[in-house]
Parts: sequence; structure tokens; C-alpha cells
Amino acid sequence: MPTLRWLIDTAERTLSAAVVPDPRGDATALAAHVLGSEVAHLAADAEVPAARAELFAELVAKRAERVPLGHLTGRMFLGGIEVAVAPGVFVPRVHSELVLAHGADVLRAVAAPLIVDLCTGSGAIALAMAHRRPDARVHAVELDPLALDWARFNAARCAEAGDTPIRLHAGDVTDPELLAELDGHVDLITVNPPFVPDGVQLLPEYGKFHPKQAIFSGSDGLDVIRGVLPVAGRLLRDGGTLVIEHGRFHQETVPGLLRAGGQFAEIADYCDHDRQPLYTAARRAR
Repeated sequence: MPTLRWLIDTAERTLSAAVVPDPRGDATALAAHVLGSEVAHLAADAEVPAARAELFAELVAKRAERVPLGHLTGRMFLGGIEVAVAPGVFVPRVHSELVLAHGADVLRAVAAPLIVDLCTGSGAIALAMAHRRPDARVHAVELDPLALDWARFNAARCAEAGDTPIRLHAGDVTDPELLAELDGHVDLITVNPPFVPDGVQLLPEYGKFHPKQAIFSGSDGLDVIRGVLPVAGRLLRDGGTLVIEHGRFHQETVPGLLRAGGQFAEIADYCDHDRQPLYTAARRAR
């Protein structure tokens, strides 16, 4: 029987040849998944039964085709929680940890905050915020029925684990009457919208295997964002915070839209760990 070290080393070479961004990390994560273990508990010298080694090879081959890691393992970690994902559902990006950190920071002095997560997808950001702030009331909105089903599944699991339940809503985040009962009361809005301009070539993980409605948003990538900004301005209390992801495409355009709308102040753009544009944060003007 092959050792785990040999399998991971071989998989790393395969994934490197396929230009997978983190070949060693992905090979190790797939090995942990196949063996029903956590990465930290893997024993490099352990022998792997043939059936498990075969399954591992099959998953490595799919990852080499650039199928997203989360779609192969069925899970992703964000903000201290695990969420289940599947093909057809957006896999949360580790970059969103920075959005969570920003949101948590602006709420440090706010007791029992009211939070709204728009374009919630699998529910990852909303559930991570509820996990971090058990005193919070968290609402999450998603339009896609498949993603909403997974958000409900993840919300139920987190609630069973002891986290404060969130409220999920099926809805269009650009609806002028969305969550009207919360108007002027929300402390924090987080948004991870589709923001890529139509026709842009992306890594296969995103351009080929992720749902297009979670990635692309019109000729300039701003269709959803334009609709979200007035909704956010209506929902937020005076001084409430909006944090919206936009990636490298809109470092200038999203802050420009916020300034042009006249409802926001303290508008600033932030980068990820690689110094690439990631999100903009702003406060509702008083």
C-alpha cells in the first residue's frame, strides 16, 4: 500500500502541472477528506488502503481539471465555522475573512447589533457573523433557490451546534422594498455580489465551474452593485456601515458610486493580503 506522503507528493506534482494555485495545500486537503480526518491529524508515514488511494486519485484528477476544491470536499471554512457547498453553489473565498474582520471591528462597541448579509449564497458570511457575535440579529438574503437550500442547511447545522439562529429570506437584493421593516435600523450590511464584467476570462474554477449568476453582473460588472447601494442606504441607520466586496475590477468605480449617491461618508477601499483591491467600506451619512 502507498504511504500518505507518497500520495500527496504525487498529487502535488499533478496539480502543479495543472497550474492549480496551491497544489500542496489542495492535495493535503483532499487526502484529509478521503481519510475522514483533519489536515493536522494526518500521519505522513501511514499506509493508505487501495480503495482510499483510488478515490484520492480520482479527486486529484478532477482538481487538476480545476473543479473547485470545495465542490470536491463538500465543505469550506470561514470565520471559525464550516459550511457545506456543492456544485452549483459559490464556494466562499478565504478573502472574505477580511470582510468579516472589518465588520466585527466596526461593531465592537455596538450591543446586540442588527446585521444584514446580501447575496448570502451558502450563508457563510452571515453564519460566521452570528458565530462571532451571538448577541447579533442576522438577516441573510439570497435569490438563487439552490444556494438558498444550502444556506438553510448550513443555518440549521450552525443552530444545532449552538450558534444564534439567523433569518434567511428569498429575495432580490436590488428590490426597492427589500426588508422594508428594517429601514433605518441596520448596523452593518455585508455584500458579496457578482461583480465580474461579462466576457472576462477567469480562472477555470470561477469562469467554468461556478454558477454564472454568482460571478458575472452585466457589461461592466456593476448591475447588482448599482441596485444594492440604494437598498443599503435605506436599511442602514445613521452611522451604520456597508462592506461590499468587488475584487480587482472596481477599486475606483464602487467608491465613486458611493460618493455620487450622496448617502455615504468615510468611503475607503481595502486590499487583500496580496495588495489586490478587495472591498469598499462606508458609513451611512448622518
